[in-house]
Amino acid sequence: MEQKFSFDYRHYDSLNDLPAEDRELVIRAQEACQTAYAPYSNFRVGAAARLASGLILTGSNQESEVFPAGVCAERNLLFHHQAHHADDPIEALAIASIPGERECYPCGICRQVINDTQRRQDSPIRVIMSGAHSATVIDTATHLLPFLFKL
Repeated sequence: MEQKFSFDYRHYDSLNDLPAEDRELVIRAQEACQTAYAPYSNFRVGAAARLASGLILTGSNQESEVFPAGVCAERNLLFHHQAHHADDPIEALAIASIPGERECYPCGICRQVINDTQRRQDSPIRVIMSGAHSATVIDTATHLLPFLFKL
């Protein structure tokens, strides 16, 4: 039986067109890029999450000489959230990068971990994938990875 998966998303040609809360989260993700340790890839990624309480957490990618021991910004943030703020659900997650001309999308592992977090907290996580001038926003992490791995 043939089935179809589709979803709606919003694209903003200018970061100035984002709602104020989303723009603030993108700015925090951009700032988090400065704490990245990426001497091998030279691709610095920052992530920022707004929790239900209003608290904003940030994370950045961290590389290691013993590749693949590093961790992406999104997973850095999400694992910290689970360890220290698991009872305060994530409402939105923004991702930015340096260089940042094109929008920054999460890797496959991060897509799974974002969905794991969403499933664990039993509420959607909006994802804002930003570039230097534009952003794409989805209302649920499920749209990043429709066929999830589940035990």
